[in-house]
Amino acid sequence: HPQCLDYGPPFQPPFHLEFCSAYDTFGCCDQERDNSIAAKYWDIMDYIDPRGHKLCGKYIKDILCQECSPYAAHLYDAENPRTPLRSLPGLCFDYCSEFHFNCHSAISLLMSDKHIQECCETNKTYFCNLLHLHEEDYCFPNVLKNTALNRHLGSVVEDRKGCLQLCLTEVANGLRNPVLMVHANDRTHRMFIAEQVGVIWVYLPDGSRLEEPFLDIKSIVLATPWIGDERGFLGMAFHPKYKYNGKFYIYYSYVDKNRVEKIRISELKVSASDVNKADPLSERNLLELEEPAANHNGGQLLFGVDGYMYIFTGDGGKAGDPFGKFGNAQNKSTLLGKVLRIDVDGKSPDGKPYCIPPDNPFVSDPKACPEVYAYGVRNMWRCAVDRGDPVTKKGRGRIFCGDVGQNRFEEIDIIVKGGNYGWRAKEGFECYDKKLCHNSSLDDILPIFAYGRNVGKSVTGGYVYRGCESPNLNGLYIFGDFMNGRLTALQEDENTRKWKKQNICISSTRTCAFPGMISSYSKFIISFAEDEAGELYFMSTSYPSAYVPHGSLYKFIDPAR
Repeated sequence: HPQCLDYGPPFQPPFHLEFCSAYDTFGCCDQERDNSIAAKYWDIMDYIDPRGHKLCGKYIKDILCQECSPYAAHLYDAENPRTPLRSLPGLCFDYCSEFHFNCHSAISLLMSDKHIQECCETNKTYFCNLLHLHEEDYCFPNVLKNTALNRHLGSVVEDRKGCLQLCLTEVANGLRNPVLMVHANDRTHRMFIAEQVGVIWVYLPDGSRLEEPFLDIKSIVLATPWIGDERGFLGMAFHPKYKYNGKFYIYYSYVDKNRVEKIRISELKVSASDVNKADPLSERNLLELEEPAANHNGGQLLFGVDGYMYIFTGDGGKAGDPFGKFGNAQNKSTLLGKVLRIDVDGKSPDGKPYCIPPDNPFVSDPKACPEVYAYGVRNMWRCAVDRGDPVTKKGRGRIFCGDVGQNRFEEIDIIVKGGNYGWRAKEGFECYDKKLCHNSSLDDILPIFAYGRNVGKSVTGGYVYRGCESPNLNGLYIFGDFMNGRLTALQEDENTRKWKKQNICISSTRTCAFPGMISSYSKFIISFAEDEAGELYFMSTSYPSAYVPHGSLYKFIDPAR
């Protein structure tokens, strides 16, 4: 997704960019940075003759201005800490060859390493291989034309042989980055849809939306209109006994009085006078975590079948979990990069507004936070509890998560007590940090499934289908990819315990011709959801900004049911 060199989201500059004007409306440079790049450009051009000005000026300007691109972090390979930050952006081979042919004498003015300068000026292949990106989608200038990365993409329609053919019905629209839909398990069958900006809406079983929101805390939540910003209202879960105690829990980004960015997890209650309104004054803070960077904020809250609340935090952000000797995720003394498990129905002796379950795996480890249930997590985005087979209850209680990868693999995990999910030692099934990866004490839990960046770039975890309306889907774990809109199902082989992948295709208009059914959806898949009856939904948008109302909620329909 779009990301700047400081790992923050791109933005609209407050003032006009005179030099890198291509990124005047959306990018990673403010006026000060734009002026600095312009000064560097003119310093370089002072060493170039008039013919070179005409031949190479545009190349040099375009290359320097990639710092302002909304994809700067990818262009400079900033998400791969195993390589030093590039002095030049990744260039597509044809463009690179053309630049080298016309302007190879200018390379020494763009790079500081004298040995590399000499090699690059005389050897086109060496130079272009040096600027090659592992993720070729992001090389310049193709990144500007890449339809898979174009934020204005509207709908995705797929119908390929061998796909699981499904239809959709649109349940809600006009939503600002809908990050979740949950139900209260109170037999009202209401749906609560939360927008990233910090507003929760109530939808009744007939599909109508109440005029007033259930909760509006957008004045507190840290969210911006910039595409790719991961901060905001991120999680919500109702207490298992909400019908009787009216309690629910939220997870959101905010800035404290010292301008420090944090994650806050808190408890609220429903209004005593209106079941469709929360009482904002009832907020009770349970936990706050300082966020070292703007990305990797985690965000999932859920209650397990054991009645305890599970909290899924990100590793703190930046790239490669660069915090300390082992990173946050492998460090059990920090709460970042973890699955936490707490009892919200009590207070601990040390004054915390929650209890530690006595069977948490690290309660007797003095070097570990007692809240830690599992670790080695990078940035799990959307987890869900399997409610189990409707008849046999097989699978009940399993927690499935999608963990977003660094720059090579996306993965699906099943959470187990005390499990180490590998990050930053591993990404997917492969080594990431070789020193940590080959440590005999790693003992990591492998994903049930992982896929490479040629398939997708940002996993969105889903649900195991356990509803009644589409029995053919029972037992399938259905998830998606945020960046390309791909939908996928996994099915477990009962004999081998391995998971087999099946692509999901939204059927043709002819197949989905029944009243209310549709055969297309907005591309950017943000989240999945399950209603009180166990039917499966997903939320997506055509423009992934927390301030733009282009998001929808879709319900899966099996046309073969």
